[in-house]
Amino acid sequence: MENTAKIELNWRQALLLPNATIGQAIHNLNETSFRIVLVATEAGVIEGTLSDGDIRRGILKGLDLNSSITSIIRRKALVVPQEMKRDLVIQLMLANKIQQIPIVDDQHHIVGLHLWDEITVRPKRPNIMVIMAGGMGKRLLPYTEICPKPLLHVAGKPMLEHIIERAKLEGFNHFVMAIHYLGEMIESHFGDGKSLGVKIDYIREKIPLGTAGALSLLDPIPEAPFIVTNGDVITDIRYGELLDFHARHGAASTMAVRIHEWQHPFGVVQTNGVEIVGFEEKPIARSHINAGIYALDPVALSVLTAHEHCDMPTLFERIQNKNQRTVAYPMHEPWLDVGRPDDLLAANKSNNLLEISK
Repeated sequence: MENTAKIELNWRQALLLPNATIGQAIHNLNETSFRIVLVATEAGVIEGTLSDGDIRRGILKGLDLNSSITSIIRRKALVVPQEMKRDLVIQLMLANKIQQIPIVDDQHHIVGLHLWDEITVRPKRPNIMVIMAGGMGKRLLPYTEICPKPLLHVAGKPMLEHIIERAKLEGFNHFVMAIHYLGEMIESHFGDGKSLGVKIDYIREKIPLGTAGALSLLDPIPEAPFIVTNGDVITDIRYGELLDFHARHGAASTMAVRIHEWQHPFGVVQTNGVEIVGFEEKPIARSHINAGIYALDPVALSVLTAHEHCDMPTLFERIQNKNQRTVAYPMHEPWLDVGRPDDLLAANKSNNLLEISK
């Protein structure tokens, strides 16, 4: 997070008033590393931007160091709102071939500055990620007779490796794998994580503890919120954004959810007693489903008992019973729960899913 904080503190150095001179603009560019001048009123409302190219073109037209910058301000500069996500900002930069975009509020006051060199570097996160990799994968037989499910290959590498590489892009570098069925194969394959440039520890379940029970064995207990994911979920989710969402909402536990649609195969007749009051042709039902990815506060671990079986829905219910906040994080990214042979085949055939680990 250090780079982000640095931008927030320093972007004001790029500000100039509209009546500034070209000499002052050159001095501004030389004193900062932003390669842009932000022109704003005294109230902070953006007037436009200036680059060294704009200044050079002004000088070629006969302006000198004492000339006002008024005539060379780029007044239709691209700006973005505060809430725009980083990925979209990056896309705008690429599409417009620019390396700086001012951030403005609803009244067009400048409130920040996106820089290509900073926004494309993911901040390192001290938070751990726990990967539940102990399941027996019975639905994936016969593939799982001699190989644990999370070690099955998708697009040429184990599912666990996809998860770790995606999380690395988000700044995570400390992972804890909960293992049981054929767990020695997982541990032998990944070791301490050095081959992937990360740190990996293990929770070794003596008996299956469910999708949450292994968290009771975390030692030491995390000091900060952490991510938990099932080891068979292939997705393009931004784990860091899930963690940030969890923190913003002051939750004890957050569940990533997806909208699931199911179309009724028949036309539905609506009745009131024996009276027909309407018709609906093959209606579509929509509901939120558990995506198998969570953000938890350390306080959530207090509802668990060591070595006792517990699934995630039960964990959330216990947290709710303690009047602590549980929230849902709506996700729209590509997602596949590789639980059946058809899912495994689909994951290996899908071009979209092949892009997940990149």
